[in-house]
Amino acid sequence: MKKIIFKEATKAVIAGDKEKAEEIATQAIEGGIPAGELLSDGFVPGITKIGALFEDEKIFLPELVMAADAMKTAADICNQSIPTAEVTNKGTVILGTVKGDIHDIGKSIVASFLSANGFKVFDLGRDVSVETFIDKAQENNADIIATSALLTTTMSAQRNLEDQLKEAGLKDKYKTIVGGAPVNQRWADQIGADAYAEDAASAAQKIAEILSV
Repeated sequence: MKKIIFKEATKAVIAGDKEKAEEIATQAIEGGIPAGELLSDGFVPGITKIGALFEDEKIFLPELVMAADAMKTAADICNQSIPTAEVTNKGTVILGTVKGDIHDIGKSIVASFLSANGFKVFDLGRDVSVETFIDKAQENNADIIATSALLTTTMSAQRNLEDQLKEAGLKDKYKTIVGGAPVNQRWADQIGADAYAEDAASAAQKIAEILSV
C-alpha cells in the first residue's frame, strides 16, 4: 500500500498537480505514514526527476515552477502534521542559494527534508548575500549555515562566507555545510567548510553528525 502511495506522490509532483499532491499528502498522513518517509520515498523522487529533466532541457520553466509548488504544498502538510508537543528541535539551520544564483529546487528539497527530520530551518531563498547569511544566523541563534551553489561562477560566494566568518570571529560559532551540482568534498576542504552534502538525505545526516543529534 505504501509503495502505491509513494508512486502516486511522485507522479503528482512530476505532473505539477498541486491539488493532487495536497490530497495524497493529507490522506497519507491521516493514514499513519510518517512525514519523513512520505517525503523521502514519495515526493522527493518526483522533484528530483523534474530537476534532472529541466537540467537536460526536456521540460521548461513553467513546468518546473508547477512541480516546485506541488512539492512545497506537500512538504508543508508533512511538516505541519507533527504535533507541536512532539517536535524536537535538533538544531537551527540557515539555508539559501548564494548570491548571483537563482536555482533553488535542490535547496528547497533540502529545506523540506531537514524540517521533516526535526531541524528548525530558515530558508532565505535564492540570490542570498554573504552578509544576509551571517545576519540571519546571528538573529536566529543558528547552529548551521548551509549554502547551495549551482553554478561554478557562484561557488566563490561559499569561500567568501568562510572568510567573512573568520574575519568576524564567528567561525567557531557557526558550522557550515556546502552543496550544489559543481560542489564536492575537495571544494569544501579547500575553503574550510565543515561539511559537504551531495543531496538532501546526506545533508540531514551530515548536519546531525556535526551537531551530535
